[in-house]
Amino acid sequence: MRISARADYAVRAALQLAAAQDAGPLKAEAIAEDQGISHKFLEGILGDMRKGGLVQSQRGGNGGYWLARPAESISVAEVIRCVDGPLVSVRGERPPDLSYTGPAESLLTLWIALRAGVREVLGVSLAEVAAARLPDGIVALADDPEAWTNP
Repeated sequence: MRISARADYAVRAALQLAAAQDAGPLKAEAIAEDQGISHKFLEGILGDMRKGGLVQSQRGGNGGYWLARPAESISVAEVIRCVDGPLVSVRGERPPDLSYTGPAESLLTLWIALRAGVREVLGVSLAEVAAARLPDGIVALADDPEAWTNP
């Protein structure tokens, strides 16, 4: 699986907003500077997140961006889907819409399992990530010495 720069930046911006949830709106410039993201690129991402209902915004001196819902109710998966589309697709199709025959027949089960695994990992909430309170199962996966090696 490949996480695009757009998805990475969107999640980082959402985490910045989650951490500032009680502090009021954040300016895009401040998020861009804090996260080392191009301001112009970030504005486009935040616009998509606003259209997707994940953030709200207000113009003006006291304006900025904030999460549309509590960080506990927004998953990393939602943020990625908002800016990049489906988490797992094969040839642009969702795995349940595919069919295979012969020796490739069980491949469908593999793609569906991959989709379920990605959903489970990326189902972590923004609040959990921002507070560094990842579920034990996620931490265990990341702590596996084989996690970053090629088989």
